[in-house]
Amino acid sequence: MPLTQQVEYSLREAQESLRNSLAFSARNEKPFISKHIATMLADIDHLIDAAEIVEKIENREEGGSGFFGTFYNDIDRDEED
Repeated sequence: MPLTQQVEYSLREAQESLRNSLAFSARNEKPFISKHIATMLADIDHLIDAAEIVEKIENREEGGSGFFGTFYNDIDRDEED
């Protein structure tokens, strides 16, 4: 199941707030703080991207290559052997 619109919207809003925090921390805080704010931003991006990829994998047609080419078809054949 993909992220609901409300959850994705909230995550995007959180990113906006974190970007604002990062801009201020870059000028006023120790680098340790900025590094962790940047990590949180990256983690939110990865979460959104991973949810999209998982959705594509779960919804691919049996035997279809779809977005991922023949990579998963090769895995399916290896399991049958």
